[in-house]
Amino acid sequence: MSLTRVIRDIRGKQKTKYNPPDRPTAVWTGKDLLDSKPITALTVIFQTSGCRWGNCTMCGYVYDSARAPPSHDDLMKQFDHAMSRCKDEEFILKIFTSGSFLDDSEIAPDTRRLMLSRLNEDARVKKVIAETRPEYVTDEKLSQVRAALGKKFEAAIGLETSNDLIRKDCINKGFSFSDFTKACLVAKKYDVTVKAYLMQKPPFLSEGIAMNDMINSINDAAPFARTISMNLCNVQKGTLVDEMFERGDYRPPWLWSAVEALKAGKEMSPETIIMSDPVGAGSMRGPHNCGKCDKDVAEAIRIFSLTQDTSVFKNLDCDCKELWKKVIELEDFTFGASLVR
Repeated sequence: MSLTRVIRDIRGKQKTKYNPPDRPTAVWTGKDLLDSKPITALTVIFQTSGCRWGNCTMCGYVYDSARAPPSHDDLMKQFDHAMSRCKDEEFILKIFTSGSFLDDSEIAPDTRRLMLSRLNEDARVKKVIAETRPEYVTDEKLSQVRAALGKKFEAAIGLETSNDLIRKDCINKGFSFSDFTKACLVAKKYDVTVKAYLMQKPPFLSEGIAMNDMINSINDAAPFARTISMNLCNVQKGTLVDEMFERGDYRPPWLWSAVEALKAGKEMSPETIIMSDPVGAGSMRGPHNCGKCDKDVAEAIRIFSLTQDTSVFKNLDCDCKELWKKVIELEDFTFGASLVR
C-alpha cells in the first residue's frame, strides 16, 4: 500500500469542524524580521478549499479547510477581518491558506489581485509573505502578483528537506528539490524573495539522522532562500505521525537537536536569516527535552530567531543533555525507534 493511500485512509476517518465561511481559520500577531530588525507580523490563515496535494505525513491543517469552497465575497470578508486585527503603524503580513496562496483553486485570480491591490495601498504593510507550493511559482503567477503589488513579496515554500528520498518516503511531499530551486530562479526574475520551511525530524528518522539532515538542508537551501524557517515537528491530530505517536513509534524532536542545528546552520550560512518558532515546546506532542529545561531552551530559540545571535545558547545546560547525547549515539541501532519519550 502506498504512503498516499495510508494517509488518505487515516483522513477518511476524521471529522472536519465547521467554521463560518466569512471568517479566517486563525489570525494572530507576533514578531518577525524586516531588514534584520524586529517588526510586528500579522499572520492570517485563510479558510479556503485547502491544499490540492494534502497528503503529507505530519500535516493536520487539512482539517481546517472549508467544507465548501468560499466565495469571492467570503474571502474578502476574511481578509477585512484579518486586517482589522492589527493596530500597529507598520507590520509584515504573512498569508497562509494551509495550501497555496498562488493556487487558483484556493484563491481565484481576481480575489488574489484585489487582496494584493488593497495591500499595496495600505501604508502600514511593509512586506507580504505568502505560502505556496513550488509548482505555482510561475512567470504567469508572479507577473500577476507584481502587477498588483509593488512592495516586498516573499514566497514561503515548504521544502521540508533538501533530501529527495526523505521528502518522498518520510514526508510524502510530492515534489523534488529541483522543483524548489526552479521556483527560486523564477522568483528571482520578479524580485521575489523565498523563505524555505524545513522540517525537524519527520517520521521514520532517528534523532541524529534528523538533526544532521536539518543541518545539511540549511546548507543546501541557503543559496536559494533569503530566510529559512526551521519547523520542529509536532504531533497533529488525524495524521500518520499521530498514529505512530499513539503506538509509541514516534517522538517529537529534542530541543537540544534544534539548538545544535541552528548553531551549525548559522555558522555555515551567516548571511541567511534562520528562524524557528518551537510550537508546542515542552509538551509530549511537541518538541521537548526533559520538562525541566524546556521553557528556557524554547525561549532561547525564540530570542535567537529575532537576534540571529547564537550566544543566547551558551549558558543553556541541563542534566538531560547527556541523555540526549546518548540518544544521538545509540538510536540508529534501534532502527529509528525512540529510546525515551
